[in-house]
Parts: sequence; C-alpha cells; structure tokens
Amino acid sequence: MAWDYPDFDDHEGVHLYHDPASGLNAVIAIHSTALGPAAGGIRFWHYAEPRAAIIDALRLSRGMSYKNAMAGLPFGGGKSVILADAAGTKTPAMLAAFGRAIDSFDGRYVAAEDVGISTGDVVAIAEQTKFVSGLPAAAGAVGGDPGPYTARGVHLGIRAAAARALGRTDMRGVHVAIQGVGSVGGALARLLAADGARLTLADFDGAKAKALAAELGATAVDKDAILTVEADILSPCALGAVLDAESIAALRVAIVAGSANNQLATDADGARIHARGILFAPDYVINAGGIINVALEYAGQASPAEVDTLIARIPERLEQVWAESAESGDPAAAVADRIARRLIGRG
Repeated sequence: MAWDYPDFDDHEGVHLYHDPASGLNAVIAIHSTALGPAAGGIRFWHYAEPRAAIIDALRLSRGMSYKNAMAGLPFGGGKSVILADAAGTKTPAMLAAFGRAIDSFDGRYVAAEDVGISTGDVVAIAEQTKFVSGLPAAAGAVGGDPGPYTARGVHLGIRAAAARALGRTDMRGVHVAIQGVGSVGGALARLLAADGARLTLADFDGAKAKALAAELGATAVDKDAILTVEADILSPCALGAVLDAESIAALRVAIVAGSANNQLATDADGARIHARGILFAPDYVINAGGIINVALEYAGQASPAEVDTLIARIPERLEQVWAESAESGDPAAAVADRIARRLIGRG
C-alpha cells in the first residue's frame, strides 16, 4: 500500500495507470490541493523496479507542494511518472493514453514538462486534455519550455549564495561545478560563463559535457568525479538523491545550489550538510523559475514581466530560509520545510 512507503506524507492520492493497448505504465501522485490544483511535471524515466517510480512520484509531488507554496503560486503539489522501458520507448499512443489519465482528474492535476518529456510531448498530450501547461508560446507571451526559466532562477540563487557565503558581489572567477548540463544545467552554465565564473562540467552524456566545456572555455570531468571536485559551489542539475552520507562527507565546496529536485537522499542529509558548514539552497526554493512560468501560463492572465518579477524574488526567499537557519541553528533544509508546511496548512 502507498501509505506504507516511508515517503508517503498524507498524500491526497496516489494513482497507478496501466494501458495494455499502448504499453503505458504511470503514476500520478497528488500531495496537496490546499492552495489550488496540484501542479507538477511529467517525468519519463526507466526505473529498475516499479516501487522506485512510486517513491519518486511521492517525493516529487511533496516537493511541488512546497515549491509552489514558497513561490507564492495558487497551486498545490502533484507529480507524474511514466515508467519507460530500458530502451526509452515513447509512442504517440502512450502519450495519448497518459493525456486521458490526466483528463480524468478534471483539473485537479495540471501537468507540464519534466525530465524525459519535451514540449512536443506536451503538445501531443494536450490533444487529450486541456489540463497541461508548458505549451509553445508566441513571441512575447508567457509559456513554453520551463527549462530556461528554471535556469534563470537558479542563476539568481547562486549569485545570492555566493554573496552570503563567499562575500562576493559578482561571479568573476568563482568556481562552480555543475552536475548535469541538459536543458537547465546547460542554460545555467552559459549564464555563469557570461558572468565570468570558472566552470567544471559533468553529465551522464560525457560527450555533451565536453562539447559545452569547449564552447564555454570550461573543464569537463567524468560524471562520477564531479561531486568531489574542489570548487566554491556545487550545482546539482541532474537527478535527485545525490547528497547522502558518503557524498556529503566527500564534498569540497562552500555552497550547494542547483536545480535538481530532491537532492538530499534523506531528511538526515540536510543535517549532515549543515553540520559541515556548507550553505545549502533548498532545491524547491531555488528551482522554482520553471513552475512560475508554466503556472502563470496556465492561469492565462500574466505577462512576461510578471514572470520575471516572481523569479526575481527567489533570492529573497532563500535569504529568508538562510536567515532563520542562522538564527535558529537548524539546517536550511529543515527550515524551508517548516515554512512550506505552514503555508499549506500542515505546520
């Protein structure tokens, strides 16, 4: 039963879908609708076992509740996971079946892009349901791929972290190690390179990391080496659960600030990173730029300037967390959770 999972947190619903005709196997988890419809992306990923997909959906949906609340959005938290086979097979029939699954919630869950899902995939899903966002946007309109917006928010958050922990008013010469250079990590690397930061890059696709490093005058390392690079800042921008007892002990940075969801493997790891004196930017606070964009797109009454205004407040929210952490002595991760739970009525 879903409520027997350690990551079950009074979720309002955990729904499993199987469509034999298309081969779809999927999970949609709704954590909270206290602030509005549950909003969160669709992840397309190969899991070693179905249990891992359910755990991912539980963790990610809770993170979306916290993210939307901390971003001041009128949305709750949900997340969906499509279980890919080892070959990553994705068909129009599968996407259509998933669109019908989303539509069955009648607006209680609003979906958008996440890992493994493109804007084109969302367009295909939108043929079956209107409860999606992240659709292609006309010039000057709100919407489209959330990745660049996520990168913008993380960039602002990293600059705020450098100011707090390093006393830096600019990023020139600040060494940032980026794990994952996909849609978000790649865009972030370009923004930091424009700032004059020194970059070390890694990705599951080593060739991609090397190509971007050559473009930006950065260094590329193996994906297994990035967590032990000596740098000022580590920016995890790939998958979650990369910060555990072993990896935290091996960190050689002053700051961890990146876009990946659920970077901490367990709640105890927030205390571990705090005990090491490393400034941690809670992921669902710093990476809110993408959901801000798609949420305002879905609301249909916002301008690009309003999106920019909300993204520009991300450093302010991080400062609130860091200030309370410094005053109370509690880990930043625990402080952020406490604030977010108050906002959704679970404090």
